Amino acid sequence: MKSLKWPKHSFMILAVVATWIKTVIVYHTSFEMKIENAMQQFILFINPLSFLLFTYGLSLFFKSPKARNRYIIIVSVILSIVLYGNVAFYRFYNDFITLPVLFQTSNFSDLGTSAAAIINPWDLLYFTDVFILILANKYLPRMKAAVKVNIEFRRAFFVLAIAMTFLNLGLAETERPQLLTRSFDRELLVKNIGTYNYHLYDIYIQSKSSAQRALADGSELVEVNNYIRSNQAAINKDMFGKYKDRNVIYVSLESLQNFVINNDMDGHEITPFLNSLTKDPDTYYFSNFYHQTGLGKTSDSEFIVENSLFGLGRGAVFFTHGGNTYNSMAERLGENGYFTNVMHPNNKSFWNRDIMYKSLKINKFYDVDSYKVEEGQAVNWGMKDIPFFEQSAALMKDMPQPFYSRLITLTNHYPFTLDPDDVMIPEYTSNSGTLNRYFQTVRYMDEGIKDFFQALKDQDVYDNSIIVMYGDHYGISENHNKAMAQYLGKESITPYDNALLQEVPLFIHIPGSGEGKEMQEVAGQLDLRPTILHLLGIETSKDMQLGADLFSPEHEDFVIFRDGRFVTDKYVYAGEACYDKATGEQIDVEPCQPYADRATIELENSDAIINGDLLRFYDEKTGNLKQDAVK
Repeated sequence: MKSLKWPKHSFMILAVVATWIKTVIVYHTSFEMKIENAMQQFILFINPLSFLLFTYGLSLFFKSPKARNRYIIIVSVILSIVLYGNVAFYRFYNDFITLPVLFQTSNFSDLGTSAAAIINPWDLLYFTDVFILILANKYLPRMKAAVKVNIEFRRAFFVLAIAMTFLNLGLAETERPQLLTRSFDRELLVKNIGTYNYHLYDIYIQSKSSAQRALADGSELVEVNNYIRSNQAAINKDMFGKYKDRNVIYVSLESLQNFVINNDMDGHEITPFLNSLTKDPDTYYFSNFYHQTGLGKTSDSEFIVENSLFGLGRGAVFFTHGGNTYNSMAERLGENGYFTNVMHPNNKSFWNRDIMYKSLKINKFYDVDSYKVEEGQAVNWGMKDIPFFEQSAALMKDMPQPFYSRLITLTNHYPFTLDPDDVMIPEYTSNSGTLNRYFQTVRYMDEGIKDFFQALKDQDVYDNSIIVMYGDHYGISENHNKAMAQYLGKESITPYDNALLQEVPLFIHIPGSGEGKEMQEVAGQLDLRPTILHLLGIETSKDMQLGADLFSPEHEDFVIFRDGRFVTDKYVYAGEACYDKATGEQIDVEPCQPYADRATIELENSDAIINGDLLRFYDEKTGNLKQDAVK
């Protein structure tokens, strides 16, 4: 029997085909990318090829077959790790990983619980092509044979790779014009240029962003400042300064979405205390309020409410720009006699908070060392909410007044687990253990908030305070759409539904006000900073902020998401489509286009401020560039 004759360069061709097929399969099985037509399907099919042809094609420059095959296997391992890293990240964040996220290594040691819930033994299948190549190299001798590389073949091969690149980019640009200007929309990029090329583009964008600070001289602020001033909302004269010198207590409600408020799960009330606040005469409940976070999640939420700027679209600004100059809410309150602090029973370096809080001019960080975590009180990366609230209220009693405290809760965090003694309602029954447990941890958090209100009263802090509570980001990602559809009684969750599911509750509780009500304005986290500062009588007309006072008669029903989606009182823009907000029906994109253009401008303005560290050139007292800013 004659031995099988393999074609020249068969090992390289096997690597290209195996990795290509595996990548395409992963696209369809591990990511939820909306494919609208045959052209998008074709682009998704071919987009790994150009990168794979170039990368594996470099083996043609190796003379030794042993070195050549070793290079191909090493490249296969690296690409498998990159692809699997995106899969694991997508399972938790429903997004693709970026270069800045990879440098958040100080968080990795604290992610054990979440990682264990994400990884499973079947994940070895993501390395199938690696195993195939190792076996082929070992058991197919002809693949180890020396092959003289013909220069004409090598030239033709790379011409093919270049042709595939231009074909891919050309089709992608036809399908989605100005594709490469939308670096904040990672799904769109992966869908059109592929996972591997997306990461090359990500490296380019990161390099460009790093250069922005070095080259900035402050002149970039002029256009940004003009836009912000022209879109500024007037103050509400009746509300401005009405609660001057009150303490301000912010409570960041971990992963709390609005769909649980005034709702039940199999007959069990999920948030009885928060439900009561929606009807409380001292509470303004905002029922159309949205989170605006990106990959930084809780840290993004912190950044947004402090600065009224978006976080970055490609990583956590707490890590990438922790040393920037900011004009935070804490700084403004500190200038007006407030003792400013953050209370969070976690390691002070987690999410780079110890560095970022200094840039935000926060006076004190009550980290885990400020609390006594007794047996049975630890959860996730810190302390259970009920003892955390109790001890925080006790710490507030001794704070100089007025004070500004921002509390960050922990119990209602993925993977949403509770000790048996803390369970107050049964699990939900769906195909998603994550959603099933979510209702239980939300119920526990609600009980903690109820205890917190009582503790504030017991410590004589309650009456002279404004208590602001808001959901920091979503808790249930699109990976659990089937279970969410079951709970909400829908056939499926559409991009329209998913956009509306980004609603998080906002409560502004003002003891003794007696004027509380449900507020139905479409709003977002960027609006909190000017709203609260105005209630305290602190002017913000010269501040470099993108939000608007929620009580202003000029507040616009328009909220932008970090990924470019948006919601108004009439429209929802999601998945590159425009929807009628009242009916959920997809309509022509024309009514949405002016809002989409504004969304792009605001995201770019925010990014420019952060990437260029432009506030170092800005005098917030005069509203002008500093005299020596422009060289």
